[in-house]
Amino acid sequence: MRADIITIGDEILIGQIVDTNAAFLGKALNKIGVEVRQIRSISDDKTAILEAFSEAQNSVDLVVMTGGLGPTKDDVTKHTLCEYFDDSLVFCPDVMAHIEMLFSKYVKAPVNALNRSQAMLPSTCKQLFNHHGTAMGMWMQKENTVFVSLPGVPFEMKYLVSKYLIPGIKESFSLPALVNKTMMTYGLGESIIAEKISDWEHALPPHIKLAYLPNLGRVRLRLSAKGTDQAILLNEIDALFDALYPIIGENIKGFESEEPIEIQIGNALIAKNYSLATAESCTGGALAALFTKNAGASAYFKGSVVSYATELKHAILDVSKDVIAKHSVVSEPVAMAMARGVLRHTKANVSVATTGNFGPAKGDADAEIGTVCIAIITPEREVVETFCFGKHRDRNLQKTVNKALELLHGILVD
Repeated sequence: MRADIITIGDEILIGQIVDTNAAFLGKALNKIGVEVRQIRSISDDKTAILEAFSEAQNSVDLVVMTGGLGPTKDDVTKHTLCEYFDDSLVFCPDVMAHIEMLFSKYVKAPVNALNRSQAMLPSTCKQLFNHHGTAMGMWMQKENTVFVSLPGVPFEMKYLVSKYLIPGIKESFSLPALVNKTMMTYGLGESIIAEKISDWEHALPPHIKLAYLPNLGRVRLRLSAKGTDQAILLNEIDALFDALYPIIGENIKGFESEEPIEIQIGNALIAKNYSLATAESCTGGALAALFTKNAGASAYFKGSVVSYATELKHAILDVSKDVIAKHSVVSEPVAMAMARGVLRHTKANVSVATTGNFGPAKGDADAEIGTVCIAIITPEREVVETFCFGKHRDRNLQKTVNKALELLHGILVD
């Protein structure tokens, strides 16, 4: 079974918002065995929508679209559906009652004519009732293709996908078994991994495909299999991944469906009865944010000092001015002193410190742009390393965070 995803909205095309709906839909459809042929973003324009419909007609089994269902004149999806299906809008009393309830309970304003237009739906559509908003979903079919229109508000769209779309697809179509599993690796680049596992990759059976998904210091390896029996496919994929451990085992940090690396580190800290603190310069608190966004982080995370300015490394973290003068602010001795300083002030057991020069100018540092020093202290050991990540400032931040996580995971978990 094949599907197209169409997101409708000028705000997507001009970059005003990021299209997260398409990513969610692609993942949801793939999970149940629907092959997504393409994802298209198009304008709130009748001609553009009709062209997209015509191109998809009988080329795919399913078209899922989001957006263009608001009450204002620039939302034209319902009217375009009526034209494409030679249909007309009809008034739906149950939808109107729902809209009035929402307004009385949450908006505290009278329902106007534009809001009432939300109760007008194509007469032949199967209504997907949106309990969380005023724009209803619609399920319609023409010849061999089903067209499903969903609101663009992500929360409402996700509700309708789980409540109606996925069950409807399973009821209406015969789906193949499809299994995807993604292994997380840190510390090796894509080309190096590809070289190391080339024999393994060449021996993959035809129905199992490998994809490399690199991201600044980490590479995800995804195996995808399609067949008739999901359990058999999963066993095959597990066996293939098991065969990678003797080859790149030290770089494997679990699977994407499992807990992310920062939660694995948190669990290890809890198991060892350790607490963590970070002293961050170049990363500006990004490491701390990664840990504290997770529920339960207070069980192991003490706090962070973002000593971005050189003088704060001395004033807050007690880094000696002589050490800074002798070695430069971006150096292994300064990184280690930062790690020791944050341990003293927070009474944590484990600390991570980052200091680096992301550019565009050197600032107070003598080190070349792209130089980063990461120090880690645990009750068992102290580690400090220097890395050269290049001259792309934004990329260097993520590279530094990923490398710090890799080093910390290697000490606490591996």
